Amino acid sequence: MSIGAKKIQQKEFLNFLLKGDYAKCSSLAKRVFEETSLTYLYEEILKKSLYDVGELWEFNKISVATEHLSSAIVEAILNEYYPAIISNEKINRTVIVACVETEYHQIGVKMINDVFELNGWNSYFLGANTPTKELTSFIKSINAEMIAISLSIYFHLPILESMIQQIRIDFPDIPILVGGQAFLRGGEEVLVKYKNVVYQPDIKSTDLYIKQINKNG
Repeated sequence: MSIGAKKIQQKEFLNFLLKGDYAKCSSLAKRVFEETSLTYLYEEILKKSLYDVGELWEFNKISVATEHLSSAIVEAILNEYYPAIISNEKINRTVIVACVETEYHQIGVKMINDVFELNGWNSYFLGANTPTKELTSFIKSINAEMIAISLSIYFHLPILESMIQQIRIDFPDIPILVGGQAFLRGGEEVLVKYKNVVYQPDIKSTDLYIKQINKNG
């Protein structure tokens, strides 16, 4: 698919999204999924459209109501693909997926959760505003092999760093996968201070990272 065709599809989806037209958004998403893949749909259509919605809201070009409706539509579309995700054979590996404490934007990290599931992992999605204390307790209870954390707001970077520090007290070696819209403004330099903390910039790179782990065993 050409770059021009990709942009046309994404802009068409965004237009439907801003109009609150769930049926047309769903129909277009289905067509893209059938022509490409789930990771392509997530990265090139849903994620980019939500980033555009966020930017429009930030510059007061759309209302809070429109922003909330757009998010609700995308979350509903994600739920449509659950049967396609859970049908894959499990490989007996476990990951916990969560947002940084005080953050309520969970759609992006839900996509990451789905990518883990798509690659056969048992993924526990804790969602928005996950308290660090509860997260560490849950890691112990299920003996998780990896943690994936989303950061949407750049100014919450100190909260993320505190979260990593607290996790490292009880779990000095567990891999922590980090990503999210916040890193469009920087912040990767904070992560390199910590062992086994891996930054992934997008859904495609995360998918490749998981596949490499699966391959290496």
